[in-house]
Amino acid sequence: MRYDLDDLRLFTHVAAEGSITAGARVMHLSLPSASARVRALEAQAGVPLLVRERRGVRLTPAGATLARHAREVLAQTTRLDSAVASYAVPRSAPIRLVAGGSAMHQLVPLALATFLRDHPEYDVNVSERRTVRMVRLLAAGEADLGVILDDEPTPLRTEPLADDSLVVIGQAGGTLSGRESIAYAEVAEHPLVGLDRNSPLSQWMEDRLGPHAPAPRYRTLVPTLHALITLATAGAGLAVVPRRAVDPSAEVDICPLQDAWSTRHHLVCYAADAPEAVHLLAGHLHAAASVQA
Repeated sequence: MRYDLDDLRLFTHVAAEGSITAGARVMHLSLPSASARVRALEAQAGVPLLVRERRGVRLTPAGATLARHAREVLAQTTRLDSAVASYAVPRSAPIRLVAGGSAMHQLVPLALATFLRDHPEYDVNVSERRTVRMVRLLAAGEADLGVILDDEPTPLRTEPLADDSLVVIGQAGGTLSGRESIAYAEVAEHPLVGLDRNSPLSQWMEDRLGPHAPAPRYRTLVPTLHALITLATAGAGLAVVPRRAVDPSAEVDICPLQDAWSTRHHLVCYAADAPEAVHLLAGHLHAAASVQA
C-alpha cells in the first residue's frame, strides 16, 4: 500500500483531536475534503479506522495502529528533510575552538555535544593549547573562541565560565584522609602520578612552581586526566588535578592545596564582533559549565 503523507498527517490530527472537523481545521482543509481523505484511507486499508459518533470520532484498533505508525513515519520524514536540507545550506567555515587540557576533559565535550546536535549547520575544529598560546591565536584571528585561564591578560572579550582550581587526590582512606588542606611542598614528598610533561597543565604548574620547587618523584606520567584520576583513585600515587575533573561520586580523597597559585578560573574568550555561531557556542559552554557545577 502507498500512503499519502498529507493523509497520514491529517489522520494523526483527527486521532489527537477526536474529531474530523478539528483535524481539518489544523490542516487548513474544508470538512468535506478532510472527510473524503479519511474515507479514502479507510478504503485503502480495507477496514474501518474510525467509529463515528455524535460528538466526534474514536479510533478502531486498526485506526489506533495506523495512527501510531503514521506518527513514527512523519517523525522520520521530518528528520530526513532536516538532514538533506543541511546539505543545501552553504557551509560556513568551521568554528575554531581552543582550550586547555582541563577544559577538554569534560567541559568542552559536553558543550560540543549539545551545540553540534542543535546546530547541524555549523562545524567545529577543536585543538588543545596552553592559555598563553590561545590568547595569541585569538588576538591574531587564528582562533575564534577559547576557554582560557584567568591569569593571562587579553584585550578580547572575556566572560567568567567556571572554577578550575587544583586539588590533590589520592586513594580513599590513604595519605590524605582527614586532611583539610595541604601544601604542595608536602605533596611532593609522596610518590606521585602525573600528566605528560608536555601537557598544558604540567607546563602551567612548572611555570608557577619555578626552578627552586621541590623535585617530586613521579611513578608514571600519563597523557590524559582520565588516566591520571584512575591511577590516583587506585592508590598508585597522589595526583594534582582540577577539582571539576573529579567525578563527585568517585571514591577518592580530595584535599585542597594551600598554595595561592592553585586557585584559578576558566574564562570564555572571543572577539566582541565574533559571528553569531561563536556566540552560540559560547552559550553552550556556559550551559555545560552550569551542568558540571
